[in-house]
Amino acid sequence: MYRFPRLAYARGSSRNPDFLYAAPPMFACAASCKESRKKLVDLTRPNRESGGGIDGRLTAMAKLAQQPWLLGIASAALLLLPFSIIGPVPFWRTFFAWFAFVPLFYGLLSKQNLRRKRALLYGTLAAYLMGFLWYVGNCYWIYQTMLYFGGLPPSISAGILIAYSMVLGLYFAAFGLLLTATAKAFRSPRYALLASPFFWVALELLSSRLTKVPWDLLGYSQIDNYLLTSLAPFTGVYGLSFVLVAGNALIAWGLLASTPQRRLIVFVGGLLVALVLQNGDHFAPPAAPVEATAVLLQQNLNVNEDNRWPGAEYEQHVNQFVKLSAHTCGPHLAGMPELDAYPVAPDCPTVPVTPGLIIWPESPAPFLDKDSRLLNALRTVALSMHAPVVAGSTSLDSNGARFDVYNSALFMAPDGVVSDRYDKIHLVPWGEYIPYKRFFSFAKNLTQAAGDMTHGWRRVVFSSGGHRFGVFICYEEIFGDEIRQFVLRGAQLLVNISNDGWYGDTCAPWQTLNMARMRAVENRRWLLRDTNTGLTTIIDPYGRLTASVERHARTSLAAKYGYRSDLTFYTRHGDLFAYLCGIITVGMIAAALRARLRRPTAASRTLNSKRMAGPAKAHVE
Repeated sequence: MYRFPRLAYARGSSRNPDFLYAAPPMFACAASCKESRKKLVDLTRPNRESGGGIDGRLTAMAKLAQQPWLLGIASAALLLLPFSIIGPVPFWRTFFAWFAFVPLFYGLLSKQNLRRKRALLYGTLAAYLMGFLWYVGNCYWIYQTMLYFGGLPPSISAGILIAYSMVLGLYFAAFGLLLTATAKAFRSPRYALLASPFFWVALELLSSRLTKVPWDLLGYSQIDNYLLTSLAPFTGVYGLSFVLVAGNALIAWGLLASTPQRRLIVFVGGLLVALVLQNGDHFAPPAAPVEATAVLLQQNLNVNEDNRWPGAEYEQHVNQFVKLSAHTCGPHLAGMPELDAYPVAPDCPTVPVTPGLIIWPESPAPFLDKDSRLLNALRTVALSMHAPVVAGSTSLDSNGARFDVYNSALFMAPDGVVSDRYDKIHLVPWGEYIPYKRFFSFAKNLTQAAGDMTHGWRRVVFSSGGHRFGVFICYEEIFGDEIRQFVLRGAQLLVNISNDGWYGDTCAPWQTLNMARMRAVENRRWLLRDTNTGLTTIIDPYGRLTASVERHARTSLAAKYGYRSDLTFYTRHGDLFAYLCGIITVGMIAAALRARLRRPTAASRTLNSKRMAGPAKAHVE
């Protein structure tokens, strides 16, 4: 029986890919066949003279809007909004954290990108661009600190900011690579979106361990969201980051779903989840009980001035500090300064109360641990107020022919004796020490009293009057796994002394404040945060600011606080949740590699198709 030859079908132009035409039978004239094809293809081409040019431009603009690198820029801009740009962050702006990653997810996991031969490269570079731009915008204060306070030229100051952003942007690049590779391995963006929160938390953990700069992790943007911060005593800040990336992934899935109905359902569902969780500020916990009063001195010393204080100038400053330390009651602000704070004028008792603790912050003051003038001043405060004193100072310990220099916190007991000292363990790179100093000798004058310090070795917990205090200094506040060690060693109260004068009026003081607040939440401890120029405040175990003073004022804050002895899950086990995310990430990478290796290669698919087409071709012939 005669078999008609199979009709060969060809696709039309790229303007109408679904148009199909049938080629003439194989026994027809080749010239006629060629002419027919030409006519049919011409029919599918748009008439540019009748408006096709406008359509072409619109199509080009639509394609441009889907470029991964452009969507990475959009994500970087959105991710800046939930964090401090100049001053404190209004709560409404933190909502942008729920969809800041959506443009990036769409750009990396869309069909247009995944079908490209260089999809992995495009995805990695788009995410890297997002990370680089975000770090430049979030940490622009580095330039100002290096320029105005470090005395470096503008070109070198900008170079340090760019190099910093380029290095830390690599974590974003790794995120983009993992997402794109997972989607290609499983031939679906769903698996990549499902894995995205695990990938992100694992990379945040890596940043704290490898480069040791876990600055403004995503979860810090929700420090005022009391519903989400209830995770912190179990997971640390990483749990909040996990939920935020999962929310972004859910919304992105709504844009990438296969059918319009599914896209609508998932997208609307993702927005509703984000809206519900964003209203976590309405779930404020009850007020934490208080039982003691603290006095926090804010010295307000200019870090750019000569603070050597020759002659009688030393005594003038110290005497003023001693007087301010005796104020155990006075007006203050309740809430976040420069945002929602309101003045409070308490009813002060006739007989001054005995404070539970008096604190002098880290500052550029010429305070040395063995200077008799400083020790006499602190002794006067301790004996007159019958209270222990914590004071920031520089400590010098002889080490053969040289001295080791430490950034320290002295602890003077109520009897006027220095009972212990904590030396800062986690020093600031480029500020308190110069990494690879031989290669970066130009940065040796970056700060006035720093640049060649020695890090401490012991996490000291001070004790007085039946209570125990854990003190950490400045930059150490961004390391949650380290701060919990003080509480694990018995600290019932956390104290943070810092000199934020190096940041000027940039976003950095507000960023460090939110990171310090998270330490209070993770460990469910009161935190007394005493700074040189502000923000000086008292933070309750739920991260709320109960009392503050204005920035850039020489004053003292007297307000109440409490002690707690319970241990949270995070205090006991640290970053266990983040490590679990890291383990799951490794497992997902292994699964993606296995799926990719088991898939036939392009060469094997071509060979198989030839084997299957061979008998049919012979039959037609």
